[in-house]
Amino acid sequence: MRTALSRLPPRACLSRLVVKPADIAARATVLALVRLCLTRYSRSHQAVRFLQQALSHRPDPAVLHLLGLINPVLVITGNIAGDMAVAMGVVYMLGVGPVLDWLLGEARPARPAPESGTAFEALLRAHAVLQLIAVATLLYRAQLDANAWTTWVAALSTGLCSGASGIIVAHELGHKRPSWSTGVLRFLCLWSVLYAHFTTEHNHTHHKHVATPADPATARYGESLWAFVLRTVPGQFTDAWAVHERKGRTGLRNPMWHGMAGAAAMLAAIHWAIGAWPLMAFIAQAAFAVFLLEYINYIRHYGLQRQAGERLRACHAWQSESRWSRWTLLELTRHPAHHLSASVPFWRLQPEADAPCLPGGYYSCFWLAVVPSVWRARVHPRLPTQSPVAGKRG
Repeated sequence: MRTALSRLPPRACLSRLVVKPADIAARATVLALVRLCLTRYSRSHQAVRFLQQALSHRPDPAVLHLLGLINPVLVITGNIAGDMAVAMGVVYMLGVGPVLDWLLGEARPARPAPESGTAFEALLRAHAVLQLIAVATLLYRAQLDANAWTTWVAALSTGLCSGASGIIVAHELGHKRPSWSTGVLRFLCLWSVLYAHFTTEHNHTHHKHVATPADPATARYGESLWAFVLRTVPGQFTDAWAVHERKGRTGLRNPMWHGMAGAAAMLAAIHWAIGAWPLMAFIAQAAFAVFLLEYINYIRHYGLQRQAGERLRACHAWQSESRWSRWTLLELTRHPAHHLSASVPFWRLQPEADAPCLPGGYYSCFWLAVVPSVWRARVHPRLPTQSPVAGKRG
């Protein structure tokens, strides 16, 4: 530097070494702006934290749960429009849903339950009605398109809707005091997926024997989703049959016979009225809906076991605080609380501190569960230490 300056005239050297007042003013202005930005960021960050703390003492707005109606609306619209639109429900449930599960994250800490459940009870009925409309639009699409690819994609889309908006609603209604309206809605939702025995098995066996070998709806440690579905579907059917038998409803008095006869009559009526392809599409959507239900059963109790005579605790069911799954699936992810107090409505459920947590929401866990090795790698380390299989982790 000194050599370079020595080659310049003395006046030029002085101008290089002296900092001009304009430069000092510019630097001071920049520093002032930086300080101002940092101060405002700090204050805004504090304001956000204060707002979050203030809102944490309030329940989630009921309007957030209306997001669950996006799926049936998409399915109905797609079935009516036809062509590529029939895939909207599939893309939403299996593509957009997992992404939103990840983006929105989990709610920590949990907010209190709302004081009034009027809006939530109306939401249950809205789900049920829209799901039945979705099934009707599937029959319409299948009658128009017959054996085209749009019929089968519409069946998958509708089946996912039936599982999310139909069986979940039937499950909630099955825990309420019997009434004419709730009974009819539950009956229609379950018949639309050919799974009328669900409430019998769920209420009389699953809740009593959950996390034990006596419960066909509990997934065993190391069991894949595919093996579980093949075991649990016939297992729940025969168990529901046995429940009625133990109550003295033997022979043709067993309601299971009535259910099968009614389902056969309904299928025959569909075939007679609108043809074979709508009938096959209806059966296909029912199969997809049942698969979705059993996937949910799989992740809710996988690998959790109770010792003989051990009372049911929160650690015997998995939970997730994923915002998107909670808002769109009627708080289904707070399953431990449901088992501890089955009569409490879904909108009053709260997370349990001692319950094991899934690695994601119900949407994102789907892609983990369909690949057994990935599922085990993500879930086995999360098994509670008090579980009898905790020492078998691998």
